[in-house]
Amino acid sequence: MSRPRNVAVVLAGGVGSRVGLDIPKQLIKIAGRPIIEHTIAILQASPLVDEIVVMMTPGYLDEVHAVVRRGGYAKVTKVLEGAGTRNGTTARALAALGEDECNVLFHDAVRPLLSQRIVADCVAALERYDAVDTAIPSADTIIQVGAGDGPETIDDVLPRSLLRRGQTPQAFRLSVIRRAYELASADPDFVATDDCTVVLRYLPDVPIAVVAGDERNMKVTEPIDVYLADKLFQLTSQDLPEPRTDDEYRAELSGRTVVVFGGSYGIGADIAALAAQHGAIVRTFSRSTTGTHVERREDLRAARQQVLDETGRIDFVVNTAGVLPRGDLDETSEETIYAATEINYLAPVHIAQEFFPALRETGGALLLFTSSSYTRGRAGYSLYSSAKAAVVNLTQALSDEWAADRVRVNCINPERTGTPMRRKAFGDEPAQSLLDSNVVARVSLDVMLSNTTGHVIDVRKDDPFTQAAGDAS
Repeated sequence: MSRPRNVAVVLAGGVGSRVGLDIPKQLIKIAGRPIIEHTIAILQASPLVDEIVVMMTPGYLDEVHAVVRRGGYAKVTKVLEGAGTRNGTTARALAALGEDECNVLFHDAVRPLLSQRIVADCVAALERYDAVDTAIPSADTIIQVGAGDGPETIDDVLPRSLLRRGQTPQAFRLSVIRRAYELASADPDFVATDDCTVVLRYLPDVPIAVVAGDERNMKVTEPIDVYLADKLFQLTSQDLPEPRTDDEYRAELSGRTVVVFGGSYGIGADIAALAAQHGAIVRTFSRSTTGTHVERREDLRAARQQVLDETGRIDFVVNTAGVLPRGDLDETSEETIYAATEINYLAPVHIAQEFFPALRETGGALLLFTSSSYTRGRAGYSLYSSAKAAVVNLTQALSDEWAADRVRVNCINPERTGTPMRRKAFGDEPAQSLLDSNVVARVSLDVMLSNTTGHVIDVRKDDPFTQAAGDAS
């Protein structure tokens, strides 16, 4: 039995007055892309979402069309004008959805950190309920104040254990939310700030399920929210792509060329082996096997030309090369400072410059690597941490610069992984405390093959997708 069609409606009718800009807030750039593009990309990536309808602020539809065209978001079927209110915009969306029954997920365009888990939970809940809300517990005590002209005073302190803070998506059977709005339209006193309230008020016999939201699923409303969302994109992981089957890997990799720097051992070697196993043409370069120094532009240029001469194309470039200098900065030699900076930071810059023309020809992808130390510099790791933070910023900047050319750039942030570089720096550690480099390699291929760009992807031992990758390997 086939499942119902799932239509995501992106509510983007706001004007951004509270963030103090003269463009709609959903067009503000965060982590290199307009907020609305992050939101559309999440819904595009969901295997459960069949169609996306965007309800945009009047006068700005061309900007959304440009985002959709540039990003290749094929699930977007309509970009329509929103109304002056949230409920008016929902009503216009309902009118555009046709008569066929389906599931509808209404999501705020300015919640760009929606997780695939929430989308899946909303869709699953619609198998039992006709209306679903997304909410999180309140960490703050909620008070009710009295109405009046004087200073506000407390009327009541509400029981926090029973309170939730509403988020989106809000999901419904189309016939149910449409009927609720028909009844609401006949009420001259109709006012509601969200769609679940419309169902609650006008179809009180319809239960509304609540699925767990997430603190990261924040709404960008105030100026500080722009800053916080930008930092959350930089400092927290995105959803891991769905693991692929062997047949899917082969279909996407067969006949395509993968270049791996740092491919003689560890994660780089595992990525190369896995890609080759599934039909890719793989070329690896390293200091020990090919005499390639990633910090030397002439070596990178020679590697690029060699691959193009041999294969005629370059689809993916991966850089896992790095060094891990340890020690206090005031005791570090100038030679170590320059070597570490050149290998850990300048090499990714040079690789990006040298390989961009080839990646532009194929609509390919660049995959870089960072470390958990990029979020905060630690004593004894000043050179390493600062370079890895720079790689993250490079990733996000390049994803924006290269978006029009359809070249994707992402960054893998693996938890402590059992590699020769780590063993050299830290000696033997309990194997069960470290990630298997084969697992990191499989996740890396999933990210490299995905349509996502500008993201930092955490790979952790306790992540279910990581565990699935481990089972597959």
